[in-house]
Amino acid sequence: MGSERAETKTFHVPREAEGARLDRWLSAQLPELSRRRLQGLIREGHVRVDGKTVRKPGASLRAGSVVELALPPPERVELEPEPMSLEILYEDDDVVVVHKPAGLVVHPAAGHEHGTLVQGLLAGRRLAPAGGAKRPGVVHRLDKATSGALVLAKTDRAYYALVEQFKARRVKKIYLALVHGLVPEPQGEVEGAIGRDPRHRERMAIKPRSGKPALTRFRVRARLPEEGTTLLEIYPHTGRTHQIRVHLSAIGHPVVGDPVYGPRPPRAKRLMLHAWVLGFLHPRTGEWVEVTAPPPPEFRPYLERVEPAPLEPEPVRGHEGGPERATPARS
Repeated sequence: MGSERAETKTFHVPREAEGARLDRWLSAQLPELSRRRLQGLIREGHVRVDGKTVRKPGASLRAGSVVELALPPPERVELEPEPMSLEILYEDDDVVVVHKPAGLVVHPAAGHEHGTLVQGLLAGRRLAPAGGAKRPGVVHRLDKATSGALVLAKTDRAYYALVEQFKARRVKKIYLALVHGLVPEPQGEVEGAIGRDPRHRERMAIKPRSGKPALTRFRVRARLPEEGTTLLEIYPHTGRTHQIRVHLSAIGHPVVGDPVYGPRPPRAKRLMLHAWVLGFLHPRTGEWVEVTAPPPPEFRPYLERVEPAPLEPEPVRGHEGGPERATPARS
C-alpha cells in the first residue's frame, strides 16, 4: 500500500489583503475547511509564507506574499464494511442520519472491533475520512445502551462543518428519559462539571474543580405514581460523556435501566434513554434539518399517558431554538 503525499495549495496575497490575519484570509480561500481546522494546520507547521513556516494563526499578511498550505492526506479508512439492517432517517450526498438501536456500538474500539454502526453504514456508502481510521464520519456519539438519532458526515467538508456546530452548541437535541421517582417540578436544570471518576474509570462523576462544565435542562412529560417513575424531555446544552445519566442520578432521579448510575439490579432490560429529536444546519446549503427518531416500543406505553404539557423551558441560546434562531456555521 503506497503512502499518500500531502497536497500543497499555493496562494498569492493581493494588495487589498495587506495586514489580514493568516487564518481568516486562508479560510476565505478555502471555504471547504473550517477556520478551526486551518488554525490547527497552521500551528502544526503545515503553512509557509514566503518559504518560511508560520505557526501563528493571527500572523499579519503582506501584499505580494506567497502562502503555501500542505494539506496532510486523511488517515486511510480500512474498516471492513459489515452489512446490517439500519433505519435511515435522512440521507443526502453530505450527511446521513441513522436511528441507532440500543446495544449497538457506534465505532470500533477496544473490545468492539466488529459489528459497529460505522461498519454497517460503510456497506453501501462512503463516510468522511477526516473522522479518523476507526471513526470515519463520526461527529458525535451515543452510548451503546442509548437509542436514537445520530448524524454522520459523508464528506470532509460536512465533517468539519458539523464538528463546528456541535462545539458551538448550535445543534438541537431533545432526549426522552424514563427516570426513577416522581420529579416534583414541571421543569428544571442541572448544572455540574463532569469528569472521570478516579475510583471507577468506567464511570463519570460531578467534579466541580477538575471537570468540564455541563448543563442539562428538562421538563416533565408524564408522571406515573403507580410505578414511581417520571418521563422527561431532556435538553442537553453541552455534550459530555454520560452527561444526562450523571446529572439525573445526581438529583436523585437516575435513568431507569441504568446499570452504572442507577439502582442494582436495573428495573428494565435496557437503558430508558432515547435521542428523540436532532436538528442542525445543513453543512452545504445552510438550511435547517430536523429529524425525529420514533421512540422504541419500550417507551410507547409511557408516551400514551401524557399529562397536560407544562410550560416550555426557556430556550438555551444557540441550542433549543429552531432554524429562525440558528446561526450558520462556517464550513
